Amino acid sequence: MDSVAQYELQVRYTQIQRIKDSVVFTDYNYQINDSNYFYPASTVKILTALLTLEKLNEMDSLDLYTQFYVEGDSLETTFANEISKIFAVSDNEANNRLFEFLGQDRINKSLKDKDLAPVRISHRLSTENAFEVTTKPLIIYLNDTTVTLLGPSTNRPAKPLLLKGIKKGAGYYEENTLANESFDFSLKNYFPLSTQNEVLKRIIFPEQFSKNEQFNLSEDQYEFLLKAMSDLPKNIGYDEMDYYDGYGKFFMFGDTKDTIPQYLKIYNKVGNAYGTITDCAYITDSKNNIEFMLNATLLVNKDGIFNDNKYEYEEIGLPFLAQLGREIYNLEVAQKQLK
Repeated sequence: MDSVAQYELQVRYTQIQRIKDSVVFTDYNYQINDSNYFYPASTVKILTALLTLEKLNEMDSLDLYTQFYVEGDSLETTFANEISKIFAVSDNEANNRLFEFLGQDRINKSLKDKDLAPVRISHRLSTENAFEVTTKPLIIYLNDTTVTLLGPSTNRPAKPLLLKGIKKGAGYYEENTLANESFDFSLKNYFPLSTQNEVLKRIIFPEQFSKNEQFNLSEDQYEFLLKAMSDLPKNIGYDEMDYYDGYGKFFMFGDTKDTIPQYLKIYNKVGNAYGTITDCAYITDSKNNIEFMLNATLLVNKDGIFNDNKYEYEEIGLPFLAQLGREIYNLEVAQKQLK
């Protein structure tokens, strides 16, 4: 707590109260400020997954299990596979394949239409053509013998963000050369905690929002999405030695390789890149009958140099988020026992 500015810490804790048919959210904020930029990393993948499901819902010839491949890619896959990989192991290539299906303009317009703001998606993740405005075509298998081409879309280039903290640190590496100036995030994705929290509320409690604010998903799609968000890597075939239960569950379990009890379900999306580590989660406990939402982000880059792969994720980031999750969970349990 004596180094809050250094870590750029932001936290939102949402208490959930069910009263008859309605749900009451009470948000508690610590340093939440949409104007203070942090790099959202893989948390943006929750948007890619959601809007892929929504677009599929608008297309008669495609569904979750339609096979496809991106032009120039060697992997034939399905939309269901790629969404599962996004949540289970935060697969960047899976995200980028679905990004080609959507394009920047569709993503941003869909979010604006649902009154989800502020947010701006401008690029793919961990690839050389991250900011390419023209998406790649998708080759779609309509059946075993028939394929069709889903053509590219041309999107508007990103404009620089004007936010506090958009330039960070004392230097950064580019192609093994150190630049002695702040790292500029102004063209990168922007997805602040308040908007992440609003997206999560619309996923878990869609009925609490007007029709135009909801994601347009079928019941089957919602069921698939919630399973994907809560599934552990081992449940979809990943080696649990490498992808242990807490691999993508930073709150409560990010600093341990313990097995998550079956009565605990964590519906979430994490992200970590450029020293920023973030989790956005809805956590339920069927044994103690509690539920809450928690969003938090912090920057762990002690030397102030970006792209040097020297970040304190293991020493500070994961232990902090795990303990924060445990503290809020214990608070919820204590409050339940008082009632």
